Amino acid sequence: MTQSISVLVGTTKGAFLVSGDTSRADWQVSGPHCGGWPINHMLGDPDTGTIWAGGGGDWHGAGVWRSEDGGATWELAKLSSGQMDEWAANDADFAAMIGWTDTPPPFGKDLHSVWSLHQAHGVLYAGVKPGTLLESRDGGRTWARNEGFANHESRDSWGPGAAGLTLHTIVSDPSDPSKLWLAMSAAGVFASEDGGQSWDRRNRLSNAEGCAHHDHPAAPRDGQTGLCVHNMARASDGTLYQQNHHGVFRSRDGGRSWDDITEGLPSTFGFPIAVNPHDPAMIWTVPLNGDMQGRFPPDAAAAVWRSSDAGESWQAMRAGLPQTACFFTVLRQSMSTDSCDSAGVYFGTNTGSVFASFDAGGTWSEIARHLPTVLGLEVLHRA
Repeated sequence: MTQSISVLVGTTKGAFLVSGDTSRADWQVSGPHCGGWPINHMLGDPDTGTIWAGGGGDWHGAGVWRSEDGGATWELAKLSSGQMDEWAANDADFAAMIGWTDTPPPFGKDLHSVWSLHQAHGVLYAGVKPGTLLESRDGGRTWARNEGFANHESRDSWGPGAAGLTLHTIVSDPSDPSKLWLAMSAAGVFASEDGGQSWDRRNRLSNAEGCAHHDHPAAPRDGQTGLCVHNMARASDGTLYQQNHHGVFRSRDGGRSWDDITEGLPSTFGFPIAVNPHDPAMIWTVPLNGDMQGRFPPDAAAAVWRSSDAGESWQAMRAGLPQTACFFTVLRQSMSTDSCDSAGVYFGTNTGSVFASFDAGGTWSEIARHLPTVLGLEVLHRA
């Protein structure tokens, strides 16, 4: 069977698939899928080929789309109602035009949009705005709320980030189904060691000297990393990395403490972070010029910054990326890797481009362009 790679791209105007084989030389774009919904994050199962796409918003409500035929057809598990449902309920002509049926969604009006998807040990997880973790044990057809997280003792103190109370990252231990980590803006990192029945907050700075710079109101205080995590990744050796609102941090103890590894980067602000699946010390991030300075690459020259020593030092990787008048943003879920022997690295921009590198970030090429704003990007690699 020929191996295939599909870059799963969630955008403001639906889901797109940028597909090729493992030569990674010829790419084809299909889409938009999922009825033109805003899609914040996508996920693919390399064993079955099933693809999920989560998104929604004020108009659609929240939902997870599922395709079992490589994106040819899609089925929606609608989780909550939106404004379109209110309109359709009161206008038969509009209801007929959009094919609306009066089927109450399982979570009423409680949920706004799906922000993250993750599959581990037979369970499909969805991180939902506002501050909700859902679980599916039938491949995304039906969903239940994780009650341990819903009833967390600190919930009343959680504050939203600029995009709201978004549960944007879910990671797991592939060898231990009891261990899960979540990241949420702006409530920080949570961990479970009993399969999601209970959750601990894990935001403490380590005791390393100089591990607490203060350059933004959201910066660390009272011994915390600061709670506005933008993205988090787990390396194969268990190390956790996070790109925070105010720097990049590393934890080697499951998130119980965090070391600041921002030194060497051109700014403390950025959104995504990615880890080489074969080398736990190799990480990539995309620094931006700052929260209040426009959120584009420093000096309007694009670079992915790579560390080969777990964040002890950093190097700018620029070859193939625009170096003048570059004002794009790379959002929190818009960077990922494939699992080829020489892992490919991919990122999408809010200007609708997808860039890829097949030499650990040394050189970059644009494999798709003129898409809508890219909100999330993952890679489905099938053998």
